[in-house]
Amino acid sequence: MQLWVGLGNPGAKYSLHRHNVGFMAADIIAEVHDFGPWQKKFRSLIAEGRIGRHRVLLLKPQTFMNDSGDAVQQALRFYKLDEEALTVFHDELDLAPFKVKVRVGGGLAGHNGLRSIDASLGPEFRRVRIGIGHPGPGRKDLVTPHVLGNYAKIEMEPLSDMLAAIAAEAEWLADGDDARFMSEVALRMQQSE
Repeated sequence: MQLWVGLGNPGAKYSLHRHNVGFMAADIIAEVHDFGPWQKKFRSLIAEGRIGRHRVLLLKPQTFMNDSGDAVQQALRFYKLDEEALTVFHDELDLAPFKVKVRVGGGLAGHNGLRSIDASLGPEFRRVRIGIGHPGPGRKDLVTPHVLGNYAKIEMEPLSDMLAAIAAEAEWLADGDDARFMSEVALRMQQSE
């Protein structure tokens, strides 16, 4: 079993925030791959299903971003999984909007959800970094409003295309072929431009 965690903040008022793109990815993956209904467990919403030949548990912590690690740790313990089974989908300031990159480990870049997971597990888990772009070099005052702001109307189509590409190519990710996943998502994004 693999544990795929989408990071975000619970509640309708946060649903279109850039910070919630991890939740959005989990939702579209569950929809496209016909996962079971979302249920409450581990201070989260969870849905189970299959992607290709792999059993996957999707998890959306309902603890708010800063305490996501607790929910992730509960799920890992319950299923007796280690960090190699964990994939976290999250927003990334240092990537251009709608670019998707995967890596294992790395820095936290000030991301409180990653910091919370890292504090419980250590840094060696797989991350699907979903670009939201930086609002301006050297402009730290613009970061919080950007991250906690809604996607603009003009961004909705590329956002939808990117999320659809992530879901469509998720089997590569489940198979552990991160490079192929990234190239196929990028190709779909080019085709939709």
